[in-house]
Amino acid sequence: MAKLSKLLLPALALGLIGLSSCGRPAEGSGRSIIRNIGSDTLVNVAQSWSEAYGTVHPETQVAVSGGGSGTGISAMIDGTVDIANSSREMKSQEIEAAKKNGVQPLKHVVGFDAIAVYVHKDNPIEKLTLAQLASIYGEGGNITKWSQLGVKLSAKADNIVRISRQNNSGTYSYFKSVVLGKAGEYKLGSLDMHGSKDVVEQVSLTVGAIGYSGLAYANDHVRMVPVVNESGAAVGPSVESAMDNSYPIARPLLMYTAGEPTGKIKEYMDWILSDEGQKILRDKGYASVR
Repeated sequence: MAKLSKLLLPALALGLIGLSSCGRPAEGSGRSIIRNIGSDTLVNVAQSWSEAYGTVHPETQVAVSGGGSGTGISAMIDGTVDIANSSREMKSQEIEAAKKNGVQPLKHVVGFDAIAVYVHKDNPIEKLTLAQLASIYGEGGNITKWSQLGVKLSAKADNIVRISRQNNSGTYSYFKSVVLGKAGEYKLGSLDMHGSKDVVEQVSLTVGAIGYSGLAYANDHVRMVPVVNESGAAVGPSVESAMDNSYPIARPLLMYTAGEPTGKIKEYMDWILSDEGQKILRDKGYASVR
């Protein structure tokens, strides 16, 4: 038993060191590691930021992973991440849970996005209102066929196939709050995708489908439908309409840190908000904070 203890103690010590370095850069090791987890909407630009930053600051590694806004926020609450990416704001109960763990989440707006409404490229629908979207996606809504919206598709494709996101997604939460309202709930029976890219891909394969996802995931196999805003104008999702807030389902893109960032984390956050970092954001199809 004494021999076994001697073998286990070093391994346990290494494990504790690994855990203690998860939430902060590993100073003194020759290379700092910043853990960045969360939103699938932000994951592509976050990876591009990480790669570009590594070329100018090779002493710092930014380890990026997705999993959804809820995943990043949970890691922030637990104190196991340096930066949590989120496409929605933290809820009051999440902030309280973090504070109980000694974490003071601080919100940083790093860009803006438009949640586009996607249909198959062969769907000719010209525009949608928020009320129509609520009737398609919301509990109690009675729009189930494209013909109810004046759209002529084949009989097989007339039934609307609703593509949605899983409930740990910030895109899911934001679309719900804007389209369905605080008291609204989604209808049962949608196809719930794990990632933003998966939503668009499924819509591209299904003539009768409709889905919602970040603007940056558009491709030639789908169409983005203009949505009618409060002034009655049908506005398409774009970088410009996200920046001027004329598109009705636009939102800020957020990063949360545990309090005011310092050291390597502050340097990285400052770089993201610099001209270089914001150009990468624009190149990925998002709107800059400036």
